[in-house]
Amino acid sequence: MRILTSLLLTLLLTTGCNAGQGEIKKNLEARFPGAKVDSVSKTPVAGIYEVVIGGSEIVYSDANGDHLFTGDLLETASRRNLTREKADKLSEVKFDTLPLDQSFKIVKGDGKRKLAVFSDPDCPYCKKLEQELSKLDNVTIYTFIYPLPMHADSPRKSRLVWCSADRAKAWNDLMLNGTVPEGKDDCANPVEANLELGQKLNIQGTPAIILGNGKRLPGLVPADRLNAMLDEAGQ
Repeated sequence: MRILTSLLLTLLLTTGCNAGQGEIKKNLEARFPGAKVDSVSKTPVAGIYEVVIGGSEIVYSDANGDHLFTGDLLETASRRNLTREKADKLSEVKFDTLPLDQSFKIVKGDGKRKLAVFSDPDCPYCKKLEQELSKLDNVTIYTFIYPLPMHADSPRKSRLVWCSADRAKAWNDLMLNGTVPEGKDDCANPVEANLELGQKLNIQGTPAIILGNGKRLPGLVPADRLNAMLDEAGQ
């Protein structure tokens, strides 16, 4: 009801003078200094435009950029969430652009399917995800160690894993069995680079999964769903 009310209010406030998509961008950037409007496009609703700001934020505007509202735009006949579909598209990552040398690789079976995971050693949901990943076959998993600021000891554990002779084994022992690797943690490592990469990709929590087709899956995902989505990705 709140969405419908917002839509009706915006339509009523529209003057009927369609200033154009370029004018919407110009007006919004002038009225919100520092805001970067990435795109303005028509929606299926007459007089309502989709505006993408800052690479990931989606808002809706009238034809002049005089009135904005936020929320999900739903297509009732198909029950599609158009806002969510666009957000998923914006969050996609070109897998081939990932710096895989900043990750370690685990190959299972033929390894044909692939995914990348940003994971924190002290994240409880990351540990649960590792249990799900252990059920997969015919997949290559690239793990980017990504210690979150809230976990004080995660950077040390991350470095210990990376400095281990067998990183995959050290990681599995830590995440599945709670065994912290022994040895030094002062080798050259990609932990800081991974944090910078995560900021660039707008990864705000762990675990974060990126499939080979670029689709992003935030949070814990069961093995059966992962299997289905890997197959759907056509890998």
